[in-house]
Amino acid sequence: MLPREELLKGVENRDSVARVIDQAEQAIKTWEVVLTDFLSPPELAEIHRVFNRLTDVQLLTWGGYPQAERQRIAMARSELPLDQSQVDLAALEIAGNFLFDPATHRDFLGAMLGTGIVREKTGDIIVLGERGAQAILVPELAEFLEMSLQQVRSVPVKTQRFDINELKVREPKKKELTTVEASLRLDAIASAGFGMSRSKMVNFIESGDVRVNWKDVNQASSHVKTGDLIAIRGKGRLEVGEIAVTKKERYRVQLTRYM
Repeated sequence: MLPREELLKGVENRDSVARVIDQAEQAIKTWEVVLTDFLSPPELAEIHRVFNRLTDVQLLTWGGYPQAERQRIAMARSELPLDQSQVDLAALEIAGNFLFDPATHRDFLGAMLGTGIVREKTGDIIVLGERGAQAILVPELAEFLEMSLQQVRSVPVKTQRFDINELKVREPKKKELTTVEASLRLDAIASAGFGMSRSKMVNFIESGDVRVNWKDVNQASSHVKTGDLIAIRGKGRLEVGEIAVTKKERYRVQLTRYM
C-alpha cells in the first residue's frame, strides 16, 4: 500500500490526488496499466510532485499532442513498459460554418457539456476559426457525441471522429525579450511580455482570463517570480526568467513568450 496520508499532506487538489493514489494502488496490485480521466495543468503538476517520491509506480502523461494542457495519466508498476500508445484518446471534428457567428473555446466546451458529459472526460479543444474545432476526449464517448452534438451557438455542426494523428496543431513560436520595470507586479510584467497596455492587461486579469502557474489570478497587484508561467486565454503563455535589480533599483526581467 502507498503511504496515502503522507502523500496527501499539504496538497491543494486533494480529491484529484487521492483518486490517482487509489488508481496507482490498483496498477501496482493488478500489474495492469491504469488510466485516469483528463486532468488540468495544476492537478497534473501536483500529482507529479507527489509521485516523484515513489519508486514502485511510474506515470506517463499524454493529451494528444506535446503542448496539450489537459492530459490523461497512464500508471503502471515500474517494471512494466509504458508509452504514449497506451493512453487511450479519441479526436472529434466539430465542423460548421462559423463565418457569421464565430464560436470561442468556451462555446464549443459548453455545447459538449450540454449533451450531458462531464468535463473530466474531455481534453483540449482546438478552435479552427470559421471552420469549427477539434476536440480530444475519452474514446468511449466519441460515438455518443457524434450523435448528440449537432449545434454550437446558432450554427449546425457535423461531429465525426478522425485519426488523432491528424490534429491541426501548430508548433508555438517563441520570442525572448527583456523588460525593466519599477515592480514585479503581474500587470506590469505581463503587459510588457504580451506587448499590450497596462490598462488592457488589468482588464484581462480582472475578467478571469489570466492564470499564473495554471491558477486563476484576478489581482493585478500580485507579484511574479522567476519560473512563473503566465497564460492569457487565447493569447499564449509567458515564462518569467532571470530577475536582476539594476543600479536604479528597478527590476530587469528576462521573459520568454510562447505564441
